[in-house]
Amino acid sequence: MPTLLARDADILVTMDDERRELPNAGLFVRDGIIEQVGPTEELPRDADVVLDMTGQILLPGFVNTHHHLDQTLTRAFPHGQNINLFPWLRAHYLIWGRRTPEASRWSTLVGLAELAASGCTTVFDHTYIFPNGCRLDDQIAAAQEIGVRFHASRGSMSLGESQNGLPPDSLVEGEAAIFEDSRRVIETYHDASHGSMTQIVLAPCSPFSVTPELLRETAELARAHGVRLHTHLCETFDEERYTLTHFQQRPVAWMETMGWLGDDVWFAHAVHVNDDEIREFAKTGAGVAHCPCSNMRLASGIAPVKKYLAAGVHVGLGVDGSASNDASNILLEARQAMLLARLRIGLLPPEGPHTLLSTSDPLRSGEWMTAREVLEVATRGGAAVLGRPDIGALAPGMCADFFSIDLNTVDYAGALNDPVAATVFCAPQKSRYTVINGRVVVENGRVTTVDMAPVIEAHNRFSRELANAQLTRSP
Repeated sequence: MPTLLARDADILVTMDDERRELPNAGLFVRDGIIEQVGPTEELPRDADVVLDMTGQILLPGFVNTHHHLDQTLTRAFPHGQNINLFPWLRAHYLIWGRRTPEASRWSTLVGLAELAASGCTTVFDHTYIFPNGCRLDDQIAAAQEIGVRFHASRGSMSLGESQNGLPPDSLVEGEAAIFEDSRRVIETYHDASHGSMTQIVLAPCSPFSVTPELLRETAELARAHGVRLHTHLCETFDEERYTLTHFQQRPVAWMETMGWLGDDVWFAHAVHVNDDEIREFAKTGAGVAHCPCSNMRLASGIAPVKKYLAAGVHVGLGVDGSASNDASNILLEARQAMLLARLRIGLLPPEGPHTLLSTSDPLRSGEWMTAREVLEVATRGGAAVLGRPDIGALAPGMCADFFSIDLNTVDYAGALNDPVAATVFCAPQKSRYTVINGRVVVENGRVTTVDMAPVIEAHNRFSRELANAQLTRSP
């Protein structure tokens, strides 16, 4: 069985149950599983692969709990730059519907490469299938090619404009076909074993793009096969108005009637929730994918992440789609999550008539999102959201998923009194190494498993064709 030794890291952040941060440390891996973590002098001296971590900080691999990889094809798209969610979706639907299986591979590789180079080792992608020849298999094959741990969703849209849904009728699927293909991909690809590289999730797009029947039957199908459930929820006030108008309930209450609250469910965004709904998430075990950059980009709002954490709700990070974020950089997302949570403090009113609105007041210190808290959300939090007890920390028996950052750079100059905090407070860096399942996937910020140059060239060519076609169609 192949072995790997990472040695002499200036500091190793374990995120284990004791949250240890070890100086002059490393870890030893056999067949993709960590055997030892500790001071370098206590580790084996040799391995099939030896990584010198001198001058670096070593961290558990980050977990991305919400993405749309195909959207790398429409980054910074002119017609979607300065509008919020519903018009933004309408500006993109028909463009996304022109995707080809080849383009699906290119976009998946591009997004995964960017994520891996920013320290991400496990990726969930919310893929809903358009009637354009693309299949979930295209993305699973690309993830296997690049070597990223992949949670792939068989997503769906079945409610077109003619039925009061948001997407065009030409882009929705028949529900019988959705269920048939959902069973196929679960039976073909889902691996629930310890250390698995591929898992399947069932993920209807949103309350405004599928029927109530599809929501209910998807939940039943997922639970019959032991896979998890995911959808967008409470992202904007437009969605809230939609469920109130059509179902006379707020989004969370509506989803509960569909069987969509439970510890096998997590929601993307969950921005507009009240305290009762937060308590309901905590009681039922439902998780949240926090996507700060996308929420800022589309002016969706600020999710109450500190309230979620205080209530015991599982929260992970999500970069969201590369057309609503325009980046697939998980370290950037961690920094924004910390800063946005701090901004929220300043927007809250004083707690009493004689309370000064001072964020330095010790009485309000618990409201601050710290660097270590957001690192925990990015690692252990994401693992909990995806139901993965084998990732998110560096300890014996855990998957060998980790990354390192060079500390001796101009970006970190003056910040090394606390290098752990510097990874979040300072400018996001490319990883020096990203290791997934004991395999080096990124070295010196570049993917080693796939020649990305021809992929980027083909990807950009197709992206330009999409843009030109849209400009031709526009008035």
